[in-house]
Amino acid sequence: MGDGFLWEASALIPSIGVGLLFWFVMRAIMRADRGERRAEREAEAAYLARQAEEKSDDQDCLSTAD
Repeated sequence: MGDGFLWEASALIPSIGVGLLFWFVMRAIMRADRGERRAEREAEAAYLARQAEEKSDDQDCLSTAD
């Protein structure tokens, strides 16, 4: 294990660095996507609740219009 091994091992450092960079970027993308999906679900649930509330208000108005 002379200078040849260290030279060859140091040649792997850029590949390892690129691999780590790729991993961090993909991790950030996945976390952002997960957060966006969660926010979209919450917004859709709020929208559907608001629609249901408006529909029930409309039916209340129609039933009390005697």
